[in-house]
Amino acid sequence: MPPLPSPRWRSGCRLWRALVVVAASLVLLLVPAGADAAQVLQVRGPTLLQIGDGNRSVPVELACVAVAPANGADAVAWLRRELPRQTRVQLRPVRQHDGRLVAQVRRLDSDGDLGGALVAAGLAHTLPGCP
Repeated sequence: MPPLPSPRWRSGCRLWRALVVVAASLVLLLVPAGADAAQVLQVRGPTLLQIGDGNRSVPVELACVAVAPANGADAVAWLRRELPRQTRVQLRPVRQHDGRLVAQVRRLDSDGDLGGALVAAGLAHTLPGCP
């Protein structure tokens, strides 16, 4: 029967395991999760986007904005310029309405909400009761 390892060796092994756990935790926390971000699949209307995350696709309506019918085509063109396909976005859900997710949508490479930018461009107006 082989001799048992010394207590000194076992404490060094515990230290090594602890270092591996700490390193793995740091990698998981520090590596950006941008690879799994939601992305624009299609602009379907003046306030309606089709968003996907790799596994599913959902219709998303821009929160707190309305577009007049006269500005509809211009709003769609503006959204298509601002959100080409596969643009990564962040969604902040507000509610559900008629089977659609209503959310504030923000490009990952900018700070502003797209609904607010649409209002600032003069193509939409803010709905009452929204911030």
